[in-house]
Amino acid sequence: MDELMQRWRDAAHAAGAADPAGVERAGARLLTAWREPHRRYHTTTHLRAVLDVIDAYSGSARRPALVRLAAWCHDAVYDPRAGGDTNERASAELAGDLLAAAGLPADAVTEVRRLVLLTAGHATRPDDPDGALLCDADLAILAAPPDGYDRYATAVRHEYAHVPDPAFRAGRAAVLAGLLDLPTLYRLPAPHARWEVPARANLTRELAALRAG
Repeated sequence: MDELMQRWRDAAHAAGAADPAGVERAGARLLTAWREPHRRYHTTTHLRAVLDVIDAYSGSARRPALVRLAAWCHDAVYDPRAGGDTNERASAELAGDLLAAAGLPADAVTEVRRLVLLTAGHATRPDDPDGALLCDADLAILAAPPDGYDRYATAVRHEYAHVPDPAFRAGRAAVLAGLLDLPTLYRLPAPHARWEVPARANLTRELAALRAG
């Protein structure tokens, strides 16, 4: 966790955080959230993977430090029993509180909140490279090799263990169909070229299995 905490510090300070103690408190609070016992996919492994993608394509962003902070905050609140965009809105609210307490400029706090909210639907404007980078990074798992994708899907099912199979299949199928209906899953040119085809193949395969029952 020391490595992750240092990545948090680096991003916060690069974004203009003025209160080192607040940065430490915020990082500790977020790590505690990412390590909650009910999580199976939305863990520090996912956080680290998202940060790695952001690092790899940071040259496409206008304010990469803010994208990294949004990655830290985007699943900070994760309750599988919550409906709609409740988790994303709560995560954005928490981001605002933590980042303001860490002394980030108000415009940076507002931007991180905006980015976090984008992960509810992963729809971004053509003129929003920072939003595109965050959403591409969040969805990178969809393009994993089939066995890796299947492990991801299984972990998500475990997070929703409280949901009966018929209801889960219907809900999950709706999520996958919504992703497949997006004009493109990946907005940045390099991720799109690498990941669009395998991601759509994975989604289509899982959706067919869900509909087959």
